[in-house]
Amino acid sequence: MLPAIAVVLALALGSILSTVNARPGTWIHRMAFQGTPDDARTLLIGTAGTMITVIALTLGLTVVALQLSSTQFSPRILRNFLRDRPNQVVLSVFVATFAYSIAGLYTVGVSAGSRTADYPRFAVSWAMVLLFLSLGALVYEIHHLTHSLQIDEVMRKVERNTREVVRHGLPGTTAPSALPDAPPSATVVSSSRSGYVQAVHPEELVGHAARHGVSIRIAPRVGDHIAAGATPLAWVWSEAGGGFDEAGVGRAVEQSIRIGFERTLEQDAAFGMRQLVDVASKALSPAINDPYTAVQAIDHLTSILASLSRRDLGSLVLAAGSEGGTVTVPAHTFADYLDLACAQIRRYGAREPTVVLALIRLLRDSAAATTDAGRLAAIGFQLGLLEADAAREIVQPADLTAVAAAAGELRDRLELAR
Repeated sequence: MLPAIAVVLALALGSILSTVNARPGTWIHRMAFQGTPDDARTLLIGTAGTMITVIALTLGLTVVALQLSSTQFSPRILRNFLRDRPNQVVLSVFVATFAYSIAGLYTVGVSAGSRTADYPRFAVSWAMVLLFLSLGALVYEIHHLTHSLQIDEVMRKVERNTREVVRHGLPGTTAPSALPDAPPSATVVSSSRSGYVQAVHPEELVGHAARHGVSIRIAPRVGDHIAAGATPLAWVWSEAGGGFDEAGVGRAVEQSIRIGFERTLEQDAAFGMRQLVDVASKALSPAINDPYTAVQAIDHLTSILASLSRRDLGSLVLAAGSEGGTVTVPAHTFADYLDLACAQIRRYGAREPTVVLALIRLLRDSAAATTDAGRLAAIGFQLGLLEADAAREIVQPADLTAVAAAAGELRDRLELAR
């Protein structure tokens, strides 16, 4: 979208500058291109050819960078590169310069199909300005691309975006994590599309639920996969036991739930955590064998879990009218997020003491950020799994002693907190 807008703006700029009359003696005339029409056309042709080469070079470097990142880190990180605003701006500058130069060839030195000595000199000068601007953008893009490929920058960006979702993207909680099941007589609403639940907007359903006198319970959580015609999208039932417009309520449910072919970070903090877990898992694979990168990923997960520890989590229940109707949206609990952060890394890295110690630090910092008994119990459960796996996988007694000491200290803290 941004490159297309840049092309339109470049053509509009060229049209406006072509009407500027550079009269001798004025400052515009001094800044205008002083060559012949043939010189101007040569400049525009050279600029256009150069920009095509630069665009091809930039796209080639980007493709190589994306391939390396998906292989080394995680294919789910590619979305971060594709949505990177500086990359889009740089490509827009290149495309705009090319479009400006090509459009200028239709007017410079040609009039009514014949050669002419009169041409918009000031507009040609702006082609040179855009060329130097593109040169600066190329230098910046090389610096930005090499910097954005560093694993520290990749994980920092994922952590920052995920914490932003934790602060502002997660729905509020008004109910315990365990919700009552829908009655057997409830109408099942199935999705007409397959994909991942990207966002849920339950406030749009409250009016429909109140108008029809029904309760609506959304079945999937944000980030879950939906199979068209098979996976329940929601259950709808009348509190009074009467009938209601099933087709109308079903359409309202589908409109309130956005389903796409990929997960997004709009309301899905678990997706950001999944990216960091993928990085850690790749680093612990025998092909890469980079435990320190896994430890760095765990450190970023620690920051996210510390934010989650201080936030209310659970399902959302909205009252719909005075007749007892509700709209219910399930959500991940703290135990779900904790298991996502620890389980896979624990299974891959249980034999590496530095990874185990990093996971213990994650649990320790998460416990320090909360006083909730249920969350402390979830932390204790993960600690027990980690101790058991480490005792089974770590061969060197000295390494196991350090792990046992750190785990014992955390267990004592958990006992005191309870």
